[in-house]
Amino acid sequence: MGLLEGKKALITGVANERSIAYGIAKSFHREGAQLAFTYANEKLKKRVEEIAKEFGSDLTTKCDVSSDEEIKALKEFLEKNWGSLDIIVHSIAFAPKEEFKKGVIDTTREGFKIAMDISVYSLIAITRELLPLMEGRNGTIITLSYYGAEKVVPHYNVMGIAKAALESTVRYLAYDIAKHGHRINAISAGPVKTLAAYSITGFHLLMEHTTKVNPFGKPITIEDVGDTAVFLCSDWSRGITGEVIHVDNGYHIMGVFGREEEIKEEVFQK
Repeated sequence: MGLLEGKKALITGVANERSIAYGIAKSFHREGAQLAFTYANEKLKKRVEEIAKEFGSDLTTKCDVSSDEEIKALKEFLEKNWGSLDIIVHSIAFAPKEEFKKGVIDTTREGFKIAMDISVYSLIAITRELLPLMEGRNGTIITLSYYGAEKVVPHYNVMGIAKAALESTVRYLAYDIAKHGHRINAISAGPVKTLAAYSITGFHLLMEHTTKVNPFGKPITIEDVGDTAVFLCSDWSRGITGEVIHVDNGYHIMGVFGREEEIKEEVFQK
């Protein structure tokens, strides 16, 4: 019997087979969860439908999280098809591509509003709307963050600010929903070669750096994140809420250098 056997999970943010949300869906499916998927626009519809079929699901629906009406429609869709809900996976973040090209000081007012609305407020809006479907089921919610919420990552810019707000939102929501018996946590994942990642200037250098510096000397995979998500949404983590769990092969614990063999002697000779 899988860790999520009998649980109904909503997966948001799947764009393709490289998406972190795809890795989570894969792990959830393996552990027995029933899955439903959202897609942000018609362009992604066919792709998400194909992914859903891969995991034995025909439950897909459009949900632009900038629209309260579409979030309400999502609730109606789940209510009609399932009647209840156990898990929400919030894997949604967006800022206009131009906001990653220069520095935070160049962030536009509109770009800031979009980043905060899609990447942060959407978690509040979805949680509030879908909470009634979790009544009496000890529901769990997870969202995706990144180390740029804690430290400066050049070119991550306004998204780093948004992720910091997202992590704070997790803590406040954890307090609010605990009285209903529900939990919420965030996974701070190391860099993964997703569709969204390529919007960030110099992403390949970021990948190279974090791989060299982390204690294992290797990148994380979407399966690493997926399996952590299973734990956080299972009864095994019933005492954990409001936390940010790092899945980055230990990158965040490092101070300066990574593995000794990567350090050149001339650094110490100067």
